[in-house]
Amino acid sequence: MPVGLLRVHLRLYGTHTLKEKRSIVEGLLLRMRREFNVSAAELDLLDDPESALLGFAHLSNDGRHSDGVLMKLLNQLEGSRDYYVEVHELEVL
Repeated sequence: MPVGLLRVHLRLYGTHTLKEKRSIVEGLLLRMRREFNVSAAELDLLDDPESALLGFAHLSNDGRHSDGVLMKLLNQLEGSRDYYVEVHELEVL
């Protein structure tokens, strides 16, 4: 059964404290879970208020479907004005 994995490094605009970062990241993760039916978590850069490394996973019986769902998710992330997608890595295992 294929699993799609997406890792995204975000640069957050206008956040100077971890509390501000947490409010943006938690809202973002919740919205992505709800809209795309993915597992989502903050993976690293927990102590950096201006950056976040997020991970998303999607399980499907068709690898192309997982790839498509994660690409739509990435496109939605890239359309935000609150942060900038610096680097992303998408793979289907």
